[in-house]
Amino acid sequence: KSLRKVNKMFFDTHLMISEPLRYIEDFVKGGADRITFHLECDNDPMEVIEKIKSFGVLPAIAIKPGTPYEKVVPYLPFIEMVLVMTVEPGFGGQSFMAHQMPKVAAFRKEIDRRGLNVRLQVDGGVDENTVKECAAYGADIMVAGTAVFRHPEGMATAVARLKAAKELFGSKL
Repeated sequence: KSLRKVNKMFFDTHLMISEPLRYIEDFVKGGADRITFHLECDNDPMEVIEKIKSFGVLPAIAIKPGTPYEKVVPYLPFIEMVLVMTVEPGFGGQSFMAHQMPKVAAFRKEIDRRGLNVRLQVDGGVDENTVKECAAYGADIMVAGTAVFRHPEGMATAVARLKAAKELFGSKL
């Protein structure tokens, strides 16, 4: 909420909680532009999507590595983005799970086949090397946390290298 008062940036809010319905309104009031919730949460996914949309905010679904992509397919027409986790949710600094890339490719194929306007995001272990693989499999938004904040040459170098990958692959970072 404090950040929203001082800038107009797009706030992509990822709720890694079991009951997102309880907190959607709070995050909307805080200035969220997109709210991503986990399909594996305790709430009904359509109810969560509808509540997010009722506030004029973009809904998105995240899935853990063990969740098959087919579980999200029925919701694709109702969301703005799908997030494939390439680490187990929890702590930064985990290793990238390359075996999640076929899932990314399956989403890209299904989104394109249906002609949907759904973004495809990858989060977890994304760095200047893995970002290339994410783009090659069809992701258009990549989240890089540890790779930026713990880069041995500093954040500016990390961001520059990720942006160079963006230029090469045309994906959003």
